[in-house]
Amino acid sequence: MTFRVEITSIAEQQIEQSYLFYRERNQVFVDRWFRGLMNTISTLQEKPRRCSFAFENEVFADELRQLLYGKGRSAFRILFTIRDEVVFILFVRYTAQEPVKPEDFEEG
Repeated sequence: MTFRVEITSIAEQQIEQSYLFYRERNQVFVDRWFRGLMNTISTLQEKPRRCSFAFENEVFADELRQLLYGKGRSAFRILFTIRDEVVFILFVRYTAQEPVKPEDFEEG
């Protein structure tokens, strides 16, 4: 089964902020980083349930899973939920950021 992947506006804003941050610091790296992130997200089209539950899963009504991208201090958590045949990317955050709270859905 192939899933459709949709990126929410909150996640799009987070990706854009990270892109701009990296672009200011290293224009060569930023495009590779972005392509890698989008390629990692696209892997969720196949078997998204292979990813572990996010530690915030217990405070959300829907299942909240995570996929990691990157290494070390620059690693990101791609947080998503699955509804029917659609994977919704909810947040893309540095691993060092505080856990997501339900009220974070109201940002953006």
